[in-house]
Amino acid sequence: MGKLSGIKVIDLSQFLPGPMLSVMMADQGAEVVKVEPLSGEPVRGLAPFEAGQSIWFRNLNRGKKSVALDLKSAAGCDALWALIDDADVFIEGFRPGVVARLGFGYEAVAARNPRIVYCSISAFGQTGEWAHHAAHDMAVQAMAGFLSVNDGPDGMPVVPGAPSADMAAGLTGLSAVLMGLIGRERTGRGDYIDVAMFDSLLPWCAHIAGTAVAGGEPPRSSSQRSLGGAAFYNVYETADGKHVVLGGRELKFVANLLNALERPDLIPLGSVDPGEAQAPLIGFLRDSFRTRTRDEWVAWFADKDVAFSPVLDFREAFSAPHMLARGLIVEADGAHHIAPPIRFAGEQPWVPASAPELGADG
Repeated sequence: MGKLSGIKVIDLSQFLPGPMLSVMMADQGAEVVKVEPLSGEPVRGLAPFEAGQSIWFRNLNRGKKSVALDLKSAAGCDALWALIDDADVFIEGFRPGVVARLGFGYEAVAARNPRIVYCSISAFGQTGEWAHHAAHDMAVQAMAGFLSVNDGPDGMPVVPGAPSADMAAGLTGLSAVLMGLIGRERTGRGDYIDVAMFDSLLPWCAHIAGTAVAGGEPPRSSSQRSLGGAAFYNVYETADGKHVVLGGRELKFVANLLNALERPDLIPLGSVDPGEAQAPLIGFLRDSFRTRTRDEWVAWFADKDVAFSPVLDFREAFSAPHMLARGLIVEADGAHHIAPPIRFAGEQPWVPASAPELGADG
């Protein structure tokens, strides 16, 4: 019995934010009914595949039911209303106004089921100047300021490696839905939640964009302590063309490393302002790291108390003993799953449920 056993979720969303929200609920025992168009969610067809299904689709839709409906038909609408009648949560990820035109806006759904917690997920929210602006993750990151500091030494923004706006919206949506369910226990009535990828991402910049938040200048990566301006929070190339990072600016780490490299004279530079003042220290470390391979540095750092890490690719990361020891990759029926990050003491080892075939449940 999972923590959410007995909770029924109707999920009309696709791609990342909504499915990520609802798979975390399914992993904890919620009954999640994935309502798909007759053609199926597009992610079903996206490679790579394993054991007959898209790896992306399986990892975000395991443990759910699939119902394929044409919501432009009377029969499809009737079938969705039947699902809604005893549901606890309703999730939709259409562009603002679309679901209401289909007849399933919050007012209509709440009139039929007042206890439902209804969550809309969109790029910029249901209101505001940008509400109808078409955008996926990178465009949201661009308009929120994040892409401006996702740049290389030349200042050119690059495509982000993680869909942070998508995932921020999924996590924010999950938190909001659970709050709504807790609030319903007191009031007996559900609620409406307007989750925007844009809004959800903004709190993630508090540590880097303080001056801009306060109405001042925007941060620049080359002079910002967390974005590349500090020697001990930076990426360095090794002799074999791979990379390592220093990921902690505490003075004890600075002293430990520079003493080991026989350059104690550079220790004071570890506490000056990031940017140009630390350039000599950054230059020394760049030259130093180029003298050994990545794995040679891993061995060298083994007995030194420094916040150091090798840059692993995903294949190396997923093969790491730490990941295996914590059961973070689980194989079942010939398919690999990224295990849920939420765990509770006393639970049995997690076993992944299968992902549904299109329309398997109605």
